[in-house]
Amino acid sequence: MIRLTYSLQRALKACACFCVMGFAASAYSDENKLNVYTWSGVIPNFVIQQFEKETGIKVNFSTYNSNEIMYAKLRANKAAGYDVIEPSSYYIDRMRRQGLLEQIDKTKLSHFNNLNPDLLNRSYDPRNEYSIPFIWGVTGIFVSKPETRVTKWSDLWNKKYAGQLMLLDDAREVFSMALRVLGYSINDNDPTHIEQAYFKLKELMPNVKLFNSDAVITIMVDEDATIGMAWNGDLYKAQKENPNLAFIFPDDGFVIWVDNFAIPKNAPHRDNAYKFLNFMMRPDIAKEISLNNNYPTANLAAKRLLPDSIQNNATIYPSQAVLRRGKFQTDISDHAIELYEAYWEKLKMEG
Repeated sequence: MIRLTYSLQRALKACACFCVMGFAASAYSDENKLNVYTWSGVIPNFVIQQFEKETGIKVNFSTYNSNEIMYAKLRANKAAGYDVIEPSSYYIDRMRRQGLLEQIDKTKLSHFNNLNPDLLNRSYDPRNEYSIPFIWGVTGIFVSKPETRVTKWSDLWNKKYAGQLMLLDDAREVFSMALRVLGYSINDNDPTHIEQAYFKLKELMPNVKLFNSDAVITIMVDEDATIGMAWNGDLYKAQKENPNLAFIFPDDGFVIWVDNFAIPKNAPHRDNAYKFLNFMMRPDIAKEISLNNNYPTANLAAKRLLPDSIQNNATIYPSQAVLRRGKFQTDISDHAIELYEAYWEKLKMEG
């Protein structure tokens, strides 16, 4: 039996009633429908409305703010009634291994060839049998004064940044930074290395002003924190309001993340799910989504439709030379997850 992290156990308990009593009861009542469950703020409402208008399929659209919540709901009730979900790369890895995802029938996806080959066949899903890359990004360093001389994660430990840093409120993101400073993989499972990363982060805590993932753009725009960790799409959006902001791709390595569409096991409206996925891979649709959410699209045909000012923006679409310093997140062992979680809670409590 798979051991779950403390946060996952809590999430399972919190969502079990919802899964059993709420959604599942109505999931099978009407075949001309689709139950979509994705990251908050990624797919604009007008795209859902356009799909409904073109197909006549009613979309029940709900969102989540963490992979853990989505995963817990599907673990709590494998017949929860979702047809399309949007796990990040390392959760695709975990969920496919655990038999929670349907194998993708690419013959039903006429627009699959629009996807960027650089984002296909990655280690978390080697033949893209279970996932379709949707949006992607990089976790790097932001500074509110371009003259600030920062080139790598290890620079954040400089005492001159005392009380100035914002870090993402995400254990794996923050630990990946410390692991890279120590010369280890962002996907490290070694308990000794994880412990060393914890102590390295303890050294950083005097510089940390706050942890946040929900209001990152506002914090950067208002300069409530002047340096720290951010996703490149958020920085790009914030930079429109505050041109003093700059994004750095750390020399000591960084996370490349991909959010993917997938079909859960026992999806009740599978044919409609394929219609939705094909719709989302249309270049015109993927282009509008990218313009709305400010994140790089995994759709190469859609990217070519974007304004040159976006296509050529090095923050949104870094060069291949820069991307070679990054690593894709993959799944880690349950024991390692428990260690990360325990050290994460301890770090924030002591900080």
